[in-house]
Amino acid sequence: MTVHRKIEKFLRATRMPPTKFGRLAVRDPRFVLDLRLGREPGPQITARVEAFLAEQKRIRQQESVR
Repeated sequence: MTVHRKIEKFLRATRMPPTKFGRLAVRDPRFVLDLRLGREPGPQITARVEAFLAEQKRIRQQESVR
């Protein structure tokens, strides 16, 4: 699964606005819009996004246990 697809899936599941995701994950509020327009993230940005998604998954799992 591409990083773009993972982001879109995350946004649908969490109902997080794309600009908020971009700010939190990579400090770029236009990140998701740029992806939608064809931007290809480099390896460092991809790693930051993957780390952000993993952390959010961990947090959501902890919250569901409570």
